[in-house]
Amino acid sequence: MVKINGNEIKPGNVIEHDGSVWRALKTASVKPGKGGAFNQVELRNLLNGSKANVRFRSSETVEKVRLEQKDHQFLFADDDAFTFMDQESFEQIAIQRDFIGDQGAFLQDGMTVEIEFYGEQPIGVSLPEQVILEVEETEPVVKGQTAANSFKPASCTGGVRVMVPPFVGTGEKIVVQTADSTYLRRAD
Repeated sequence: MVKINGNEIKPGNVIEHDGSVWRALKTASVKPGKGGAFNQVELRNLLNGSKANVRFRSSETVEKVRLEQKDHQFLFADDDAFTFMDQESFEQIAIQRDFIGDQGAFLQDGMTVEIEFYGEQPIGVSLPEQVILEVEETEPVVKGQTAANSFKPASCTGGVRVMVPPFVGTGEKIVVQTADSTYLRRAD
């Protein structure tokens, strides 16, 4: 681990603070009229998900943590967990559904994801930026409606709900952005 000054913390950095591991979400350098400058940092605990706002003076040092990232293949889901396999060692790991959250709906058989580890503990799962989904149900096209810039709701594989253009019909494959569930284009 590397020691850095409190004023060098940037968004995205992972640090060790108060006996836990935190990711910096936002930082703001503050130079008050009286007293020394400090860095106001919004942190999220990577082990339990809690948030905190902490002031770090430039004279303080913190440990910058390096996380290990490994590619894993999604195997299957059961009632309360998703199971992945390390692509190098072929070891399997089960991660709780609530840890992955809504992003779990995008997981598809054989999909490669990147899992971040702190020691042996998984603390983050990164899905591909885009996935291809099949539209299972949507409203039929209404003649004359295609000229307007309107969208209609569609239900896709995995239970994902997406707003799609009027010309997209049931059974078509579309490309969806995983970060915010937005329609990008029809799949080739």
